[in-house]
Amino acid sequence: MVAKRMSGFPQTGRSGAEIMEQLASERSGDLNWREGRAFSLVYHPDDAALEVLQHQVADMFLHENALNPFRYESLLRMEQELLAMASGLLGAGACALSSGGTESIFLAVQTARDAARARGVVSPRLLAPATAHPAFAKACKYLDVRLELLAVGQDGRADPERFAAAIGPDVALLVASAPCYPFGVIDPIPEIASIAAANETLCHVDACLGGYLLPFWERIGRPVPPWDFRVPGVTSMSADVHKYGYAFKGVSTVLYRDPELYQRQIFMYDSWPGGLYASASTAGTRPGSPIAAAWATMTHLGMEGYERLARRVAVATDAFRSGIEGIDGLAVTSNPDMSLFEFGPDAESSVSVDMDGLCDVMDQKGWNLDRQQGGLHLMLSPGHDSVADEFLADLAFAVEQHGSGSGATHVYGGVVA
Repeated sequence: MVAKRMSGFPQTGRSGAEIMEQLASERSGDLNWREGRAFSLVYHPDDAALEVLQHQVADMFLHENALNPFRYESLLRMEQELLAMASGLLGAGACALSSGGTESIFLAVQTARDAARARGVVSPRLLAPATAHPAFAKACKYLDVRLELLAVGQDGRADPERFAAAIGPDVALLVASAPCYPFGVIDPIPEIASIAAANETLCHVDACLGGYLLPFWERIGRPVPPWDFRVPGVTSMSADVHKYGYAFKGVSTVLYRDPELYQRQIFMYDSWPGGLYASASTAGTRPGSPIAAAWATMTHLGMEGYERLARRVAVATDAFRSGIEGIDGLAVTSNPDMSLFEFGPDAESSVSVDMDGLCDVMDQKGWNLDRQQGGLHLMLSPGHDSVADEFLADLAFAVEQHGSGSGATHVYGGVVA
């Protein structure tokens, strides 16, 4: 039986057995991502040996604190090797770990803001496509940077001409995505980065989604538009290890072309009695488990393992895309470059589809699709290759049998009251 929600601090403690019984009961209603019926939040590699390894490593470093890595030399070594692997894979000159994509984006915006201030810009602007992740808007709010969102083209990609028209001496950063979350398309990064370089400003590529899949997507022969530090003018990048790097939550990377730019991110302080306080990211205390498990994940998989998982993602992507496009009444919204995309009503079909109503049916059948303003969103992981046929059969049924939508909201994140 599920316990009532506590209204305040408990007067007395409870046994571990009682707590575990409550959690097991409550957790039964949570998202079950291992069955391949979830399409966001967890990037399931469908690798039992890797999952066991991650649990073992997490337990080993559960109580360690990377605030002072010199007290934990094993954590320091693993973090340094993680940074070397990330920098080598993505061609960066400097790199730091963060807790997630939002923190990586915050750090890149802070670095760009401070670089703009150094050249005399009092109130810097940031230019981003309307498809950019909300973390950029969040960073601008917290860091006192003016955000200017630019309309994208019919294909969902950023429009370089709009960047060229909007740029000025007060712009601190141009943003492009590889790929953007809503449509899975990679922005025209060479053109945007060229505009930034011509105006002597910075260009950030948000590769939180693609950073640890696109290198292997390319290696297995999938077409990948130019997107990384091989593109002149790209100065920084964010890439999440806990997405297609397959580590568990709590590890991202923020990368820079030049070590000198990275120096603006570092915080050092000794104007107190406690000794030198220094950090390369926002956090002070940092848990050891995500760092150690991310290192173990990359070391366990290696290039060969990441290529193997990329092939499975590619198989799943092809199956879902072709299957959806084969259902009368549905169409993929854009032409995605990677393994995530939106699909919605086919404007050229005579079949009328209420996407909210369709999603209600899919919810009832146990699928956890994400609702967007224009349709439904899929993000595919290796384990989805085994459920494609079942998903598509249920989707075809939902097209035929759905009614009007229940009015469920289109939610990406939430606030705990």
